[in-house]
Amino acid sequence: MTRQYFGTDGIRGTVGQAPITPDFVMRLAHAVGRVLRQTENHPVVLIGKDTRISGYMLESALESGFNSAGVDVVLLGPVPTPAVAYLTRAQRASLGVVISASHNPYEDNGIKFFSAKGAKLGDEWEAAVEALVDQAPVWVSSAELGKAKRLDDAAGRYIEFCKSTFSNDFTLKGMKIVVDAANGAAYQIAPKVFHELGADVIAIGCSPDGLNINKGVGATHPEALIEAVKLHKADYGIALDGDADRLQVVDHTGRLYNGDELLYLMVSDRIARDEVVPGVVGTLMTNMAIEVALKRKGIAFIRSKVGDRYVLEALQEKSWLLGGEGSGHLLALDKHTTGDGLISALQVLQACVATGQTMANLLADVTLFPQVLINVRIAKDQHWKDNAQLAATLKEVEASLGDTGRVLIRASGTEPLVRVMVEAQDPKMAQTYAEKLAATLRQ
Repeated sequence: MTRQYFGTDGIRGTVGQAPITPDFVMRLAHAVGRVLRQTENHPVVLIGKDTRISGYMLESALESGFNSAGVDVVLLGPVPTPAVAYLTRAQRASLGVVISASHNPYEDNGIKFFSAKGAKLGDEWEAAVEALVDQAPVWVSSAELGKAKRLDDAAGRYIEFCKSTFSNDFTLKGMKIVVDAANGAAYQIAPKVFHELGADVIAIGCSPDGLNINKGVGATHPEALIEAVKLHKADYGIALDGDADRLQVVDHTGRLYNGDELLYLMVSDRIARDEVVPGVVGTLMTNMAIEVALKRKGIAFIRSKVGDRYVLEALQEKSWLLGGEGSGHLLALDKHTTGDGLISALQVLQACVATGQTMANLLADVTLFPQVLINVRIAKDQHWKDNAQLAATLKEVEASLGDTGRVLIRASGTEPLVRVMVEAQDPKMAQTYAEKLAATLRQ
């Protein structure tokens, strides 16, 4: 299906430019409301947001659009994306809506949706919404208009849910943890989760002003976390992104662990506890070393398209539990229906506490292949797949790498970029080939 508005993770763009304008967002909510009312008489929708200043405007537009279609709205305030997924399910709501552009800067914002079960919605549902967005509105009568209210203690309910995924047999007492919430949605919640489990918490990136989300902090800028861990002589550092669905971890030495390594650690921990792990889902970007290490353990590994929705689809198709991306979107479907940075962090910390081992020790049997990623900005009308020079260079590079590496070239789902990735056992070779391929796209 070709989508007009929806990308790989909802609808996203620059605030004030189509489609992230109050008039479009109101029309969008109205269309979603009409779709909901095809199967429900009195739908209830939960709305959460991150800390971007534009969240106030978009929240009001969504509320108006839903109410005008006869849909009740429950406002959650600033909460992580996975909190909306959990609360939608726990409150038996019809739909969950998140106002966030995740790891993007504050100038951007987006809208994404969760089903009543707290899962990402599929292409069919998005197509049904898009079919109605540009149609004339069908306003309900005054007597049928939806109402709006706030959910008391949405944050507290989600904190308790996160804590419930950490074994009662263990504690974080005696552990010093730096928590970086990226000045985003988890700024109040994240420090409390770790503190209430016993840790001594140092909070950074927990002072949002509407304009500083992801700015020099969080999972996309882990340098601040690394510095803070070293400064405070902390045991661990936890970095989330703006909507807290992705995770990066730093150990006491300042070593940064990405999503690929964290996924492998979570798998290894389960095997050590004699749990059966039939298979794991990564993406086209997952480091080749993870695939090799998992297969060495006799665990099946498959790759989905990039994007946590595709990882989820593959897991559901296989009836597997564990999957993720190098960016830190990690899924443990027996813990939550969607990727959750806080819950993933607790799984990692629990593995360390239970074994008394450092992350370095737990990951001693896997070493990532050097991976070079170059993002090339392209024009919207640039037909990069028809580039003959790119095709010829790609053929040459793949022949040279053979079984010692791989190449992946793909378009970004959220930005006008082509991502060129080369993975090789020799880092110089990876860099040289990535630059050579990227150069063909810039001409």
